[in-house]
Amino acid sequence: MSRPREFDREEVLQIAERVFWRQGYQASSTEDLRLAMGIGRQSFYDSFGGKRLLYLEVLRRYNDRGVEASVATLLAASSPLSALSALLLSFSKEKPQRRSLGCMGVAAMCEFGVSDPEVARIGRTSSARLESLLQRVLRNAKARGEVRASLDERAAARQLQATILGMKVLSRAGASPETLRDVALAALEGMAARWRSRAMRARAS
Repeated sequence: MSRPREFDREEVLQIAERVFWRQGYQASSTEDLRLAMGIGRQSFYDSFGGKRLLYLEVLRRYNDRGVEASVATLLAASSPLSALSALLLSFSKEKPQRRSLGCMGVAAMCEFGVSDPEVARIGRTSSARLESLLQRVLRNAKARGEVRASLDERAAARQLQATILGMKVLSRAGASPETLRDVALAALEGMAARWRSRAMRARAS
């Protein structure tokens, strides 16, 4: 009979995520992770296969959760433009401790670039999902006259993604909520139909 697990896998994965998120991959040693997770060395390797495989699992879960949160925000709004506004402005509304951590997915891009194919693949997959979702929302916004009729949905979706990435880096660098709000509103106003821009800024203030 096999020996039962002595730890909750979900719980220790969350702990590992916090370590990697705060310190990055290179600065997080196996001992850092194992001790924070509260498991023995053999259990660590038997259960997770080592530091790199653990990191890939944690990063994939983190990115998937981030995309799912974006989907929930975009689907909950009353209109396409309101959905985009809620998504971009959400970064300025995070608690200071959360903002200071920035984004683990962006940190992975900065740390690895394209040097690790698997890390890059995880990032590309998440980016593709978000881009597709943003394009769909922008198409709906155009159909409702909420954004310029001349808007290129694909280009605008990519611009929004770049804005989101930039805001996450700014958050990690200590940007104020006001700064993040200004960045978000500038991006939104650049797409919005002229008659909606002033009302949008008034609602956000």
